[in-house]
Amino acid sequence: MTSRRVVSLVPSATESLLAWGIEPVAVTRFCEHPELPAVGGTKDPDVAAIVALAPDLVVVCREENRREDADALVAAGLAIHVVDLDLVTDHAREMAALAAAVGRPDPELGLAPDLRPTGRTRVFVPIWRRPWMTMSGGTYGSSLLASIGLDNVFADADTRYPEVTLDEVAARSPDLVVAPSEPYPFAERHVAELEQVAPVVLVDGQDLFWWGVRAPAAQRRLATALVVIP
Repeated sequence: MTSRRVVSLVPSATESLLAWGIEPVAVTRFCEHPELPAVGGTKDPDVAAIVALAPDLVVVCREENRREDADALVAAGLAIHVVDLDLVTDHAREMAALAAAVGRPDPELGLAPDLRPTGRTRVFVPIWRRPWMTMSGGTYGSSLLASIGLDNVFADADTRYPEVTLDEVAARSPDLVVAPSEPYPFAERHVAELEQVAPVVLVDGQDLFWWGVRAPAAQRRLATALVVIP
């Protein structure tokens, strides 16, 4: 059954739903659709406001939303759909599940598991500054880079998003720094500092971290920007 009234608490899901012709009755303030009602952020949704909207379904993500908020929505009697996506190989399954949950045909949004050329490139990916933070190998962004031949030098980190120093980064000898535009807005003004570690390429953070309808083309865009595809 098609869910006519959907609340999306995930920016990637909001983008996908709109592409499928489903306009959510509410989204988060991070979904970049100011024309739609906002019910807080991904980490601090207004549960009471969501309940008052009486949606058929609330879309959440294990990575981006808090378990306690999802539990509160369920306790209030609402149906939720949880996207659980960490790796490139999860993408087709999770997109098919989301499409089914909202009554859409299977969108066939699989990603190439191995789009890399011959050889590998070692990369550092800063996701925050002051303190410097990066991501481990079990994250979607790291997996996406691996699929195009870029190996995360902090793939073996014990924590999902470790704090690091630039000295620690330099000690791992990356070939390249891939600096995304989100969650921290890395830009030209940060290049000189990061170049102390390795040459820097600025990339669209949404292409690196947002899954969903954009992902197949995003994978190709990142591959074009960062490696040579034969």
